[in-house]
Amino acid sequence: MSDFVNNGWAIFVGGVTVLGLLGCLWLLFVASKRQPMAADNSTGHVFDEDLVEMNNPLPRWWMILFVLTVVVAFAYVALYPGLGSTPGQLGWTSQNQLEAEQQTANAEMHKVYAAFDGLDAPQLARKPEAMAIGERLFINNCAACHGSDAHGSKGFPNLTDGDWLHGGSPEKIQETITQGRQGVMPPMAAAVGTATDVHNVANYVLSLSGSAHNEIAAAAGKPKFAVCAACHGSDGKGNQAIGAPDLTDKIWLHGWGEEAIVQIVTNGKTNIMPAQSTRLTPEQIHVLATYVWSLSQSGLPGTIAAEAK
Repeated sequence: MSDFVNNGWAIFVGGVTVLGLLGCLWLLFVASKRQPMAADNSTGHVFDEDLVEMNNPLPRWWMILFVLTVVVAFAYVALYPGLGSTPGQLGWTSQNQLEAEQQTANAEMHKVYAAFDGLDAPQLARKPEAMAIGERLFINNCAACHGSDAHGSKGFPNLTDGDWLHGGSPEKIQETITQGRQGVMPPMAAAVGTATDVHNVANYVLSLSGSAHNEIAAAAGKPKFAVCAACHGSDGKGNQAIGAPDLTDKIWLHGWGEEAIVQIVTNGKTNIMPAQSTRLTPEQIHVLATYVWSLSQSGLPGTIAAEAK
């Protein structure tokens, strides 16, 4: 029990356990000492006029079972970690058991995934059985954020539209799933200038995608956009190498409109995609990455993913 912060708690738990077992033995000893209470072998208690409480000994089978229970309990706390932080003679831990069970499960799964070894994403996408496994992996591990239909929501990318912050190739998707991503947009209001400058830049950003905007404010904000161009590019098309979004495609991860852009420029934004390498095996990630890649290909006629479906 490694969560104990000091030995005092371990001693307390061990003491309570031992005293509890000794208490059971004491209770058994006391109960075995039958004392005569009345001439008719009763306790002398009568209920409802004719119900007499007898002073009979405990059944032998019950006594034997009680003794065996206490003996097994002593053996258990000696072999397993039942006395606070004492590891036990067998050295068993729940972590070791979990790892052993995971290894067994992975060995069984390897037999399933062996059929997909050596196949690249286009080849794997042709196999309905692989895509069925990929769909289940997605539902169990990705749907909580990206939705069961993979269309995402505010702050969680849509995986079906072909718009990728870090690249949409099977290799990049597999890299993202394996290592995770952390996207950081630092607060830029101070670098842009005044509050008016921030609103002007927001209108210029809207103009890049042809969205409704104030043309006068956008013209005034264009020179200030130079601060943003370091990441998003002078044309606003973003930079997949650092995960900077394309501002020209009308796809807004954190909300659309002037106020939404002003909020992001002012306060910044941090998004984290957790790494899945500790949850999934490389074989599972390969199949999952191919499934995710196929989601953004299915809308195009004649694609491999469309044929698979």
